Parts: sequence; C-alpha cells; structure tokens
Amino acid sequence: MTHRLVALTVASVAILAPFCAPAQGLRLPGGPSLAAPQAQRAVDYIVAVVNSEPITNNEVRQELQRAQQQLAQQGRSQPEAQALARQVLESLINQKAQLQLARESGIRVDDAAVDQAEQSIARQNQIDVAELHRRLASDGVLPSQLRAQLRDQLMLTRLREREVDARVRVSDQEVDQYLREQQNNSDPTTQEINLAQILVAVPDTASAEQLAALQAKAQRALARARAGDDFVTLVREFSDGSERASGGVLGLRTASRYPPLFLQATQGLGEGDISELVRSGAGFHILKVLEKTRSGLPAMSVTQSRARHILLRLSPQLTQAAAHQQLTDFRTRILAGQADFAALARQHSQDGSAAQGGDLGWASPGMFVPEFEEVMNQLAPGQISAPLVSRFGVHLIALTERRSIALSAREQGEAVRALLRDKKLQDAYLSWAQELRSRAYVELREPPQ
Repeated sequence: MTHRLVALTVASVAILAPFCAPAQGLRLPGGPSLAAPQAQRAVDYIVAVVNSEPITNNEVRQELQRAQQQLAQQGRSQPEAQALARQVLESLINQKAQLQLARESGIRVDDAAVDQAEQSIARQNQIDVAELHRRLASDGVLPSQLRAQLRDQLMLTRLREREVDARVRVSDQEVDQYLREQQNNSDPTTQEINLAQILVAVPDTASAEQLAALQAKAQRALARARAGDDFVTLVREFSDGSERASGGVLGLRTASRYPPLFLQATQGLGEGDISELVRSGAGFHILKVLEKTRSGLPAMSVTQSRARHILLRLSPQLTQAAAHQQLTDFRTRILAGQADFAALARQHSQDGSAAQGGDLGWASPGMFVPEFEEVMNQLAPGQISAPLVSRFGVHLIALTERRSIALSAREQGEAVRALLRDKKLQDAYLSWAQELRSRAYVELREPPQ
C-alpha cells in the first residue's frame, strides 16, 4: 500500500520516457551503466547532469524500485532491469528540467498546499497522517521525503497548467464535426456494448425436471426485471455467473468480443432494455443493455445513484475512532430494525442534508469525492456501508435507488468536448516536454571504475 502512494513521482513522469528527443551537449559513450537495485548500494555517484544539477545512481535506484513495485501492483509485465533503469533515468531528466523551469518561472508551493496533499493521501487510504508516516517509515521512507515528492508534483502540475493546459481550446465546430463523423460511422467493429447478465446455470447432467425448474426460476427473474425490480438486486438473488459480485456487469467491450447469441438477443434493444430469455450451453441468460456506443464516443448515458448518509465531522472532541464506533453502532441498530436511517441522520448528521434525513438526491458519477463514491458504487439498493473516512469526516451510506438516464444534447456535447480536450492536452504536453528536453544540456556519466 505505501509504495503505491510514494510511487507518485515515477507514475507522473515515466510517460515521457518513450518520447524524449536527443539533448544538446549529450555525451553518450554507449550510455551510462546504471547499477541494478541490488548492486553497488554502498557507493553513490553521479549518473547524469541536467543543466548543472546532478542525478545520482541512488535516485535512479530508488525510483526503479518504485516503478517495479507499481508495475507488479498493476499486474503488468516488467521490462529487463537495465531497460527500465534507462527509462527511469530519462523520466528523472525530464522531471529535473521541468522543475528547473518551474523555479525559474517563480512557481512556488507553500507548506499549506503540501499539508493538504498529504492529508488527501491519508484520507484516501482511510488513515490519518500520523499512521501514513508510520507505514512509510516501515518501508524506509521519511516524512520529509514524501513531502518533497508532493511539493515537486504540485509544482509540476502548476507548471503544466500554466504552460500547456491554459492554451488548449476545443471549438464548437470541432465538437460538431467529431459527433457527425462518429455517428455516421457504420463499421460494426467500432461499436462497443456493455451488458449485465443474470445467469441461471444448467448442469450438463440436469434431468428434464431440473431443467424445467431452472427455466421457471429464470422466467421469474425475467418477469421481475421487466417489472422494474433493481437488476443488481436480482443478480445477487438469482445469478450463478462469476460476475455476480459486480452486479452482473460484463463490461464495455467491442461487439466482436460478445457471443453471437448475446448480440442477436440485444441487437434491437436500447440502453436499459431487457432481453428475452437466452439459452446457451451454460444455462439461461437474462441480458440488460447498460450502454451502446461507438469506440470514439464517450458514453451517451449515465448511471445515477440516490443515497442517504450520516456525516460525523472530526474535532478535538470527536476522534476518528470514536466517530467510526458511533456509526458502527448506528448501522447495527438499523440492520436490526431498532432504528431508522433517516431519523438518525436528522438527529446526528453534521451535513446540510440532515434536514432531509441525509438524502443526497440523484447524483451522477464524479459529483462526490472519490473515497465516498467508490464505496457507494459497491452498494446495491437497500444496503448500508461500513463507516468510511473522507476529507469531510466519517460517513455511513445507505443506497436507496439507482437508475440509468440518457445525457441531454448539451451534456453529450460537453462529454465530447472533454474527450477532445484530453487528447489535445496529451499531444500538447508531449510536444512541450520534448521541446523542453531538447533545450536542456544533459551529460550522462560513466560509473567510477
């Protein structure tokens, strides 16, 4: 967990490695020989100089270890150590050149901003800053090292916002043209579909009586789904599929990656529609169309959630542990039928929604802070979460309803604008980083003999 946090620096700069241009004044007699993570620990030495500022072998080694840990956590294959070390060195060179420009440009990050970033990391991991420091210390990372990384990241972010982000614009004409091109695209291989399923499995050895009973079970589930019962709840009640824990969602994928039976059953359906019963070798399937889109278009519908919550704000009088225990007690009483969630919210919640019994209304993705939304998205209607910590305090969440709605024409346009802007930002950033890298004086040094 801790290495995932402190790997921020590598994650943000490694993207530049494949796009670096040759530097002016570069001396590269076969390239520097970088020590592997386990080698040459005792002696440190300079492996590169960027505009008179050194990069040491220990810096490369530490960042290499973090990069390897991050790749392992993501389940990605790892390149050979020397190749990854060269990528990490290039990333550090780019970072060094950008930080130099940021300082020369007068960009500063005060302690309050670093404090806020540190607290945000702790909240996202549902711990306090003291516990974050303790866990980092167990991995040999000092609080001062974390704060230095956060300060650098904030400085790089502000530099990018000023040098790149502020210059990128997407016109209405570009949005309209992109929409026309994508909507006129008739290539079926570019269609993407997201389905959810209820699978009533049929064993290979099922008798005629067992088959009839399982088909009747599937028909009951289908009838309830078409009557408007929550599909996620039905998945948990009826489905034998491996994706049962995720609400039966099969995921957004190209049409070619779905079985032909599924495509035939959902071909004429719109988003939110339920298929007829589908019989396959695995059993009986009930399919719900969650999303249909072209691969070049953002989603044209959104899943909204409606929830209640109870918020206890932390203070010298109320510690995180005490708030957690109090909300755990509330949850136990509610589940036992001894208390009503809305009544407890009115009485105890320290939030503007308290007067409405904690009702937060219909919310689209991104409306709540990530740590709150992540937990809420895992709930089925009627479920109550365990207490969770956010930047606002400690919450108890009850999900009441979930629905899928189509975006308005204006919202669709804004989604496309954001898509186009992200692409422009990436291209502009890489071009800017290349140019800055090419202007830097970089000297690569051989290790001492």
